[in-house]
Amino acid sequence: MDLVLMIAIFIAGLILIVKGGGYFVDAASWIAGVSGIPKVIVGATIVSVATTMPEMIVSIMAAGQGKTDMSVGNAVGSVTANLGLIMAIAILCMPGPIRRRDYFVKSILMLAAAAIIAAAGRRGAVERGLSLLLLAVFGAFLVENVRSAAAAGGRGRTSRAAPEKRAVLINGVKFVMGAVGVVLGADLLVDSGSALARLAGVSERMIGVTIVAVGTSLPELVTTAAAVVKKQSALSVGNILGANIIDLTLILPLSGLLAGQAMPISAAAGRLDLPACLLVGAAAVLPPMFTRKFQRWQGAALLSLYAGYLYLTCQI
Repeated sequence: MDLVLMIAIFIAGLILIVKGGGYFVDAASWIAGVSGIPKVIVGATIVSVATTMPEMIVSIMAAGQGKTDMSVGNAVGSVTANLGLIMAIAILCMPGPIRRRDYFVKSILMLAAAAIIAAAGRRGAVERGLSLLLLAVFGAFLVENVRSAAAAGGRGRTSRAAPEKRAVLINGVKFVMGAVGVVLGADLLVDSGSALARLAGVSERMIGVTIVAVGTSLPELVTTAAAVVKKQSALSVGNILGANIIDLTLILPLSGLLAGQAMPISAAAGRLDLPACLLVGAAAVLPPMFTRKFQRWQGAALLSLYAGYLYLTCQI
């Protein structure tokens, strides 16, 4: 009965996160639509912050409760899932040319953050110095977005519509309901995920990098699916890159601050999860930097890498 109850609570937490994240993304996208911000910038900032909210809340809550393995596993596992699963699907469905200048700096910043965390894995913890370095990468990400927006000028701007009072009210309610749903769902997910790990005899790290990581990445999957349907590749890839940078540069430093100590990294995470994140990240962003386009073989390769990572995870 305990197992059935824990599974029910876990599923309820996932549903709250997905529905809450959906409302939150809808509200954020509406704000972007009436603001006239270029789509790449919208994807990498407003939508990225909205879709990374589940990972951030889950990891921060887990760290606050002393469940650091789940916190680290969720943050890094979500990035690997975003690239190896969600971005792979987007590339398979929507290959095509890219404007390298739109993605180059963001890609390098994401890889730099992944490399810093991989180095932290070798040291066994995300210490204060590395946390400050990650926050500096996040600062560079913000500067790059401001620079890109200024350089874009009128290019790629969405149509600006005068918002009606009813639309403002509806999207305000969606924003609040989405935030509440994500926070409540994250709390249920952390508690039930830890309980399931104990009942199943597996580590919190494994729960974090698999079920919880994929579950909290569902808003990115929903956003990407919508972008595929609407053929908005700039919004999709921009969202994934921005979400990953936020995951890597904000979640672990903030979790460490809340925990009041350096974020410890388990030997298994340092040996597999963090290098896998860096490898999948390189496979996702380096080829198009040279070929100037996304190709279906790259999507298939990313899915294969992710499947291999999941297999190795189950062996540890």
